Amino acid sequence: MIFINHKHVMIIADQKIKSKQLDSLIGLKNELKLRNYSDKTCKAYINVNLRFLDYCQKSPKSVQNKDIKRYLEHRRHRGAGSSTLSVTLNALKFYYTKVLKRKFFLDIKHPKHRQRLPVVLSLSEVAELLNSVKNEKYYLAFSLMYGSGLRISEVLPLKVADFDFEQKTIHVKAGKGNKDRITVLSSKLIPKIQDYIKQNNIEQLLFVGRNGKMLTTRSLQKMFRICLKKSNIKKQATCHSLRHSFATHLLENGIDIRYIQKLLGHKKLETTQIYTNVSAQSINHIKSPWELI
Repeated sequence: MIFINHKHVMIIADQKIKSKQLDSLIGLKNELKLRNYSDKTCKAYINVNLRFLDYCQKSPKSVQNKDIKRYLEHRRHRGAGSSTLSVTLNALKFYYTKVLKRKFFLDIKHPKHRQRLPVVLSLSEVAELLNSVKNEKYYLAFSLMYGSGLRISEVLPLKVADFDFEQKTIHVKAGKGNKDRITVLSSKLIPKIQDYIKQNNIEQLLFVGRNGKMLTTRSLQKMFRICLKKSNIKKQATCHSLRHSFATHLLENGIDIRYIQKLLGHKKLETTQIYTNVSAQSINHIKSPWELI
């Protein structure tokens, strides 16, 4: 089995993997970094390729289309969903076509995704959830995820310098796709954030754990589950539901979907349009034909 540390600095392999394979895997890491892929994507792509090599027991140069297909089928039978299979295919495709300059994958298609509707909390449910949060740090983190449409990976690294209290905006740095964007900041949250910064003598990182380092994703998710249970909300919501609720509620208040797209940092409008399927106002004005009977 092969392992790679979280910074992708060192690769440790057993004797079955030849030095040439190691060289090419290092080449994969370097190419990903050169193209400015996020650390999360780098880790995912490298791990996929390591697992694939361990599965097929071949050198990268002897891998064929049928090996890729066999592996994807193996992963599917082991319960991998369409999203996981797509990441797997993208990772293998990047390695063999961009790094090794091999030409196949022509007849391998991405698996069809089941389009799941996002879980959205109502205004009263958001209020109930936030009222159940007793810790100010988590209260502000959840409030920013809902009030500004932030992902977990965007709220955790927020710094004082990212806030423009006069313009009521937040500068989201290196969001998904390693892109910056500007999003809105609620005027009602500004005094709460300023008091929090002052009381805790914060100069840079806004949300830190007990160890003085950045608050972890796991910690935020755990607190969300606790507060969800306290507030007696039955929906299968997650932290990301706050971002979904932000988009849906903006849409219901008449904000143009293209503005919402920019605030969320979506590359394609089609991604944002899923919220038209969950907006209550877009459905409530439609009467069921049963009423015509």
